Amino acid sequence: MSLVRLNIKGISYSQTQNGAYALILSEVDGDRKLPIVIGAFEAQSIAIALEKEIKPPRPLTHDLFKNFSDRFDIIVKQVIIHKLVDGVFYSSLICERDKIEEIIDARTSDAIALALRFQAPIFTYKNILDKAGIYLKVNPKKEDEVEDNILMDEILAEEIETKVSNSDFKSKTIEELNKMLEDAVNNEDYETAARVRDEISKR
Repeated sequence: MSLVRLNIKGISYSQTQNGAYALILSEVDGDRKLPIVIGAFEAQSIAIALEKEIKPPRPLTHDLFKNFSDRFDIIVKQVIIHKLVDGVFYSSLICERDKIEEIIDARTSDAIALALRFQAPIFTYKNILDKAGIYLKVNPKKEDEVEDNILMDEILAEEIETKVSNSDFKSKTIEELNKMLEDAVNNEDYETAARVRDEISKR
């Protein structure tokens, strides 16, 4: 399977999910965008890494990981978003120490926050982009403005919200959703838990 390189386009506040954000990744040699729902803490961490002028007084969790890795000569070479299951993206960190490469499983939001700190490229597989990639209808002037904004405006956020939905959960029964919620919490997958909870609340 061929890899496709992605850049970070921006972050928009989710209009339908309290405390959630949509991280938008953009195909480097194409027009498709990959929207990923992330939590507020991860959105803050990514935004701080993008905004070079902001320096937290104490290291955030992802900064601590970077400091720890630097101390022990561990490098994150790249991030690969390698799987998409029930609307949840799974990622891997490709790390290297003493010329030995290791692959470490990570939540996509954490992986991207670390990729920024290590200046590591972000990739996904073509079949994932074919499945989840979207085209955003933004006029050229708005497109230029968005490039300079980490937090996207409400117009673009609404466009994303129409694409990023919990449609994967709509076919599930309440019993199945409650089981999914329990499993997500047990696996500390709070992004999925929040989305399942929102679907249960709607019903």
